[in-house]
Amino acid sequence: MSIAPLDQESSGNSPASGKTQEHSSAENKTEKKPVKRKRQSTSHLKAVPDTLALREEMKAAAEKYVEQLDFSNPFTKTTLEKWSRELLDQMHQPEKFLGFMMVLIGNFFWKRQFLAIPFERRLLLLPHCLKHAEGCPAEYDEFGLDCEKCGACSIADYKVKAEQLGYKVLVAEGSPVVLKIIIGGYVDGILGVACLNVLEKSIDKVLIAGVPSYAIPLHSGDCKNTKMDEPWIWEVLEEYRPLEEPLTRSYLPTMRAANSLFEENFDQILPPLRTKTEAAAKTPLGKTETIAYDWLKHGGKRFRPFITLAAYDALTKDQSATTEEKETGQAYPLGVQKAAMAIEVFHKASLIHDDIEDDDQYRYGRETLHRQHGTGMAINLGDYLIGIGYRLLNEARADIGAEAAADLVEKMAAAHIKLCEGQGAEMAWQESQSFELAPLDALQIYALKTSPAFEAALYAGIRMTGSVGKYEELISSFSRHIGVGFQILNDLKDWNGDDNNKLITGQDALAMRPTLLLALALQTADDQQKADLKDILQGNPSDGMRIGRLRKIYQHCEVFTKAETLVDKSRARAEALAESVENEDFKQLLKFFCESVLAEELPEEKPEPNVLMPLV
Repeated sequence: MSIAPLDQESSGNSPASGKTQEHSSAENKTEKKPVKRKRQSTSHLKAVPDTLALREEMKAAAEKYVEQLDFSNPFTKTTLEKWSRELLDQMHQPEKFLGFMMVLIGNFFWKRQFLAIPFERRLLLLPHCLKHAEGCPAEYDEFGLDCEKCGACSIADYKVKAEQLGYKVLVAEGSPVVLKIIIGGYVDGILGVACLNVLEKSIDKVLIAGVPSYAIPLHSGDCKNTKMDEPWIWEVLEEYRPLEEPLTRSYLPTMRAANSLFEENFDQILPPLRTKTEAAAKTPLGKTETIAYDWLKHGGKRFRPFITLAAYDALTKDQSATTEEKETGQAYPLGVQKAAMAIEVFHKASLIHDDIEDDDQYRYGRETLHRQHGTGMAINLGDYLIGIGYRLLNEARADIGAEAAADLVEKMAAAHIKLCEGQGAEMAWQESQSFELAPLDALQIYALKTSPAFEAALYAGIRMTGSVGKYEELISSFSRHIGVGFQILNDLKDWNGDDNNKLITGQDALAMRPTLLLALALQTADDQQKADLKDILQGNPSDGMRIGRLRKIYQHCEVFTKAETLVDKSRARAEALAESVENEDFKQLLKFFCESVLAEELPEEKPEPNVLMPLV
């Protein structure tokens, strides 16, 4: 559950009315003014009350406060902060308890729905810091702490009881794989124990997606022999109260459906032609298909096919499919599944070529294909996947109609051309050795490289339900703002490192790519700083020294702050467009799109060397 305070206004449920906020048509046409967010430390907002009496008082107040809320849609981080500040004011409690209150309100928003999940569909997530550090006999394996149930700490008590009930249990720091576990279909809800620091970083996307979660905050974030209010976990651990139907919208079934395209349904959607047998897969003729299919099946968040399926759902009048049918993909005609997969196929093909052009070293936590198999083979694999994508769209005709299939081909081709134009502009700038780069130039390249794929994913889902009509201009503008904001966030992430992708901090800068960060620096740098920038980008001296010097210039020119402000601006414009949509299901999808794609990703805290993160 996220507890990071944000000043950026976002649509959500109003605590005063208990209903979703409505905007007049005039307001819908007015662009939201982005509010500059303060990227300062939030440690002063993560205090836990010292006394049990005060903790219980705040817990009871949170439970009562939640009764007035509208449960139709998951809350956003901004909305949760707004609710929590209001309740703290009512209780005359200081701001330092904001994080604690956000956890409590989030808990009671989801509690009823969490308790309705059968025990065998729940995950209990425990932190290793609950153990007694001295004398603990347990060892760490790839799944976290392998508890020996010696009785020296409370971990074994919860673990044994939870496993008896049917829970899946993980004892590990943080939750970088929790969403993957959920999307994979293993569990439907989370009962987590963690300090406020971990809760801030780990669960927000899970909540936005509509996954019922209940968190027990530790009393401190010292990461050693920590404590919690044990009755709080027991009162939900053993309780099960079924509901006739969920109270809150959830995108989990659609996420699982997108995942199933590449797991359970892959061979049906894209049956092998050259590698029907193991022996055939090992032949030179089978190598291309073997590598391409493996690349397509593994890695990535599969967000684009999810958007296609979700848009299809939002515009489909008959949404009577069961949750199980949606999760397994049975709710979608085979042609719709093929079109959704085609979106990912084109994306994966573009990544292969992009990695070659940029000579990137890593993708999805492993070496890029051109480093594994050579540049020639990688180029061929990208071309092969492009052919596969158009074949899938053609095969979709049987279910979506020839005219719709032709429109999708045209949209994908247009997206492909724009992507190549953007990538070509980037490479042309690099080859020119020019140090003239305006922020507008960088933003135009971003819009060409990233936005068309998002637009194509939305367009495909809508077009397969009928005419795109009034949504065509809207999704183009919406996708442009989302794409630009996403690319800026990607630039900022490059300076924090990225365990899922490019593992080297500042790699884009070292490769002299025309990033917005560089453009902002050139815009405000003095003559000496511009000379230093040129020297740095030309390769002097070592990489480590170059990154340090470049970071110093960026900080002096306030590049990171300016970039974050532009992300806020893109987010505000996209949110305003989402609010203007009349169809409630489609409106909520676009808002979820904003929250997911443009969410600020806080860097994960790394475990100690002897602590391995859980792998699924």
